[in-house]
Formats: sequence, C-alpha cells, structure tokens
Amino acid sequence: MTVASRIFKLSCPKSELRLDITLQCGQSFRWREVGPGLWRGFIGNKLWTLSQDDSHIFYQTHSSCQKEEEKGTLSNTSKRKKNSNRKVSSDISALKNDMKATEDRRGDIVDVNGEVTLEAMLRDYFQLDIPLGKMYSVWAKADTNFAAVCPQFPGVRMLNQDPVENVFSFICSSNNNIQRITMLVDRLCRLYGTPLVTVDGITWYSFPGVSSLAMPGVEEKLREQGFGYRAKFIHKSAQMIMEKGGEAWLHSLRSLPYQDCHSQLMCLNGIGAKVSDCICLMSMGHLCAIPVDTHVFQIAARDYLPHLRSCKTVTDKVYREIADHFRSVFGDYAGWAHSVLFSADLKKFETLKTEDKPPKRRKKQMEKDIT
Repeated sequence: MTVASRIFKLSCPKSELRLDITLQCGQSFRWREVGPGLWRGFIGNKLWTLSQDDSHIFYQTHSSCQKEEEKGTLSNTSKRKKNSNRKVSSDISALKNDMKATEDRRGDIVDVNGEVTLEAMLRDYFQLDIPLGKMYSVWAKADTNFAAVCPQFPGVRMLNQDPVENVFSFICSSNNNIQRITMLVDRLCRLYGTPLVTVDGITWYSFPGVSSLAMPGVEEKLREQGFGYRAKFIHKSAQMIMEKGGEAWLHSLRSLPYQDCHSQLMCLNGIGAKVSDCICLMSMGHLCAIPVDTHVFQIAARDYLPHLRSCKTVTDKVYREIADHFRSVFGDYAGWAHSVLFSADLKKFETLKTEDKPPKRRKKQMEKDIT
C-alpha cells in the first residue's frame, strides 16, 4: 500500500531557492514535473513531492507501507490519503489548499530517537544553510554580466547529491542532452535498482548500488538497452570502485582537497576533466569546481575571454584558463555562480528572461544599488 506523508512547509523565498531552474538545469536527472509547479523525485532513498510559492517550500514524502513517524512523516492527517488508490492531486493550488488544513511542524536536525528529520534532509540536499541572496549581491558587484543576468534567475542552487548517483549519472551524460540522459538514468534504475514505491501509477526505483553495476554481464545488458559505449564506462567504473573499497571509498573522496579528489575521479572509466568537475561540485563539496563544456566555453569566449573566440576546441590549457578566470571573479563559490550563468544561457529557460522583468525605473535603481 502506498501512502504519502502529511504536507509540510518550510520558510524559503524564491530568492533562496527556485525549484524549476535548480531541478532542470542538468544537475540531477531524477526529478519530474508531475503537475504545474509540482516536482517529484528522490532525496536519499525517499520519494518526495515538492512545490513552492513566493515564501515557502511545500513538501511531502511517499512510502510503500503505512507507518507513522514523528517530525515529518505522520501520514494519517489528510482525508484524501485514506484511499491509497486515489490519485494524488497534481494541481499546485490543491496542494496549497491541503497545506492550509495541516499544522506547520518544523523538525530539528535530529529528533529524540536520533533519526534525521525530513526538514534536515531537505536543507542538506539544497544546501539551504548557504545564504544565496547575499552571494548573488557579492557576485553582481564583482561582475556586470552576472548583474544583468541574476534578476531573472534567482535561487539557482547546487544540489548536494549522493556520489554514487552523481558519478554514474554523469557517465551517462557523455555527448548527450538532458532529455536523453534522463531517459538513460531512469532505465539504469529500472534495470538494476529496487522498486520502492508506486505513485499515480508510476513505479519509482532506487538508484543502483555500485556492486549491482559491477556484476558480470552488465556491459552487454546496457549495450542492448541503448547505452552504447557508455555501457563499458559504467561497468568498468563500477568494478574499479569495488576494487578500491566500494562505495565507502567513493564517499571518502569528499575529505580530499579539490585537486586530489578531481584526479582520483579521473582514474575511473569515462570520467574526464569536465565530468570530474561536475562530480566535485555536485556531490563532493568542492564548490569552486568549474565544469567547462562547449556551452561554458561559448559563454566564456563571448562574455569574459574574447581572445578565446579563435579557438576551435577546448584544450586542457583553455579549460584551465576558463576555470581559473571564473574562480578569480567569483571566489570560493565560483561553481555556484557559474551555474547561474549556465542556466541563464539555456534555451529551455529563454522565457524566464522576459518574466517578472523589473520596470525601467526599478531596474536603474537596482543597477545603482550594486555599483
């Protein structure tokens, strides 16, 4: 039987987190927009549904069995959850109406039983302890290009992801687009993950463990399923990780300095400098890492380093120059600032550039404030 937890809310303005950009800008490939402004995906091994208004994040989790827990998973307060076969509403307004009928309960990081609370998981995943609005202000003062972009792209955060999911998702990203990466990651979960919960007729699977991906026959199976040359990279990398100590080894890389962590990741099959930087930034805590792909190269050549326009390929030297330049402009959190610029340049977010555009008078005052 599938049940959903009660709905909780967390005070968080869009200037600190904007779900639609953060969850669609190519960091994670397991989130789906199941209704207008309603996002469903995994944090840890829990399936979450998220939405937001201008001042709050609304969240609930889904479980495959009836269970009551304190501080964020109480499941018997909403009448619509009595019938487990009844479709969960995909209308954000309905979600907010449900929220009005529930008590706002805030959990501490750890409850009295020593369990990590849902709020703590949410805060950790979105790294909400980092004051993004203040950082935007600093970056805007440091860079006029960022100042021009940031008003339409607030709340773009780096996710704090599980290293296993992050590594194998980005091996799938090689020479690929977001839509196809999402398809391959979903297929990987269905092939080697475990079914966890079915919601609205869709079964959601756990991300495979490294040992599952290291088993004999994985490469051949993945090739049959359309992974192409990535099948070998996935299988060989999983085997290498197991030889080095398994998932514990991968997690231990978080304690290494950036350059050491980056080098260790590049020892794995299918992981070059860019993918290694993605992993460093998104799951290893190295927030200065700058993944430089063709898209980022184009941004750098157009807006920051015009002498690179004559370069036809991103050589190791060019890669380092671009990354070092972004770090010199934006500092220790350069990877976050780079993600805002990257998102602002994606075609899928083109319409956001005209939404909520400030009037000329207000825009002039904003420009004055940051100079």
